[in-house]
Amino acid sequence: MSHTTPTQRTAKLMQTENIYLRPFEITDVDTYYPSLFESEMRRLTGTQASFTRSQVERYVENTAQDDSRLNLLIALQRTDEIIGDIALKDIDAKNRSAHIRIAIDQPHHQGKGYGSEALLLMLNYGFGIANLHRIELEVYSYNERAIRTYEKLGFQREGVKRDVLYYNHQYHDAILMSILEDEFRKKHLKTGK
Repeated sequence: MSHTTPTQRTAKLMQTENIYLRPFEITDVDTYYPSLFESEMRRLTGTQASFTRSQVERYVENTAQDDSRLNLLIALQRTDEIIGDIALKDIDAKNRSAHIRIAIDQPHHQGKGYGSEALLLMLNYGFGIANLHRIELEVYSYNERAIRTYEKLGFQREGVKRDVLYYNHQYHDAILMSILEDEFRKKHLKTGK
């Protein structure tokens, strides 16, 4: 369990009653690094690579300088425990599009709605602040819970990338999904404005 310092607690970029999103700090590497080796999170995200602590430090430093991405930690309001991360990446200002990805690190935090809350916060940011028109994602076909969550949030299936991931002795498909700004507003904003 990781707790933040009082200074980090003030850096809540977006929040709900249960969770908040905040920027990475270099001190978060100690918490973030071990989460990259959690077996169920690796399976759900199709992570095959192994990382060193110094690679993770460089990643945290580099993402802070990268204008084409917004990478944030997901933390619990009640305890300040970091439970995952979420990113808008490959932000294309000209075409007003981006890719979104999320990981909830530990199985005991999955299935509680925290991922949906974080996704809604980031989608609201993407469409309401970053002026995006389209946000897409890829999800592996065996991650049925995530697929249901994305569909409930309004993502539409666009296609399948066949046999794109080789994991655990077999090939798996990836499903491409997206949501457009008007679809998001119609489904999630009460005023429609």
